[in-house]
Amino acid sequence: MTLARRHVLALAAAIAASAPGFALAQAKMKVAAIYTVPYEQQWVSRIHKALKAAEARGEIEYKSSENVANADYERVMREYATGGNQLILGEVFGVEAAARKVAKDFPKTSFLMGSSGKPQAPNFSVFDNYIREPAYLTGMIAGGMTKTHKIGMVGGFPIPEVNRLMHAFMAGAGETNPKVEFTVTFINSWFDPPKAKEAAFAMIDKGADVMYAERFGVSDAAKERGKLAVGNVINTQDKYPETVVTSALWNMEPTVDRALKLVKEGKFTAEDYGPFSMMKHKGSELAPLGTFASKVPADVPPRCRRARRPSSKASSSSR
Repeated sequence: MTLARRHVLALAAAIAASAPGFALAQAKMKVAAIYTVPYEQQWVSRIHKALKAAEARGEIEYKSSENVANADYERVMREYATGGNQLILGEVFGVEAAARKVAKDFPKTSFLMGSSGKPQAPNFSVFDNYIREPAYLTGMIAGGMTKTHKIGMVGGFPIPEVNRLMHAFMAGAGETNPKVEFTVTFINSWFDPPKAKEAAFAMIDKGADVMYAERFGVSDAAKERGKLAVGNVINTQDKYPETVVTSALWNMEPTVDRALKLVKEGKFTAEDYGPFSMMKHKGSELAPLGTFASKVPADVPPRCRRARRPSSKASSSSR
């Protein structure tokens, strides 16, 4: 080995010793996600989209698993943790105890999970889609669009996260149309389009002419019967241009980007990321009226623009 080469190697070793993070400075952050439903499901699609965007920017190395059964969740979570992933995301609504146990066993790994519970020190942060503000606005529009004064609502499970959005939507509809009546059904599944579609048909048969599509399948029923629908979490108007009036959109980027920044800086702690889904952080918004811009009653859009958030009664309690 030449003297010059020895000098270079010695200098590199000295730098690495004085700054342990130097050798890893150019390495991409390893991030993993575990989903209990398909990537296409509304709620999960928002997380996946934000992480894929970070991957496209070259910031992270991203791996994920979809359709993971609750019984397998802990095993998959441990595999990702032992695999050296620095940040692990997912939804643990049905596996809270198991997920929190894994987080305790891997205190140096950062976890950011959709959860009904509170943060768990030192490394388990929680989030949810706090999009009740645009949900309230979509309700105002729906109240102005219904002609039968009957609105059908199909949800996944009757848990606080779902009820919160439904209550906000109902409060908005009631503000623009005090005569409106609601029919609510839960399909007890996060992803079962055929079941949601059948539930929507039953409501339409009883007079509902506007459907709140908290689950996939509802807009299909509305389209087939020539009724209207209001979307949730994602904008599907391009697929249903004559059916979906608008949607309450969830943007996961503010939450994901904050977590990535804190992990990179070594400052990630257990906290509630819920507020980063709110409109003031650009975590949620009302979808453009698009094909319905000229069809919504003239007095409804201005009122929606003035409304900033639902009343405290409406926000009491989706995934």
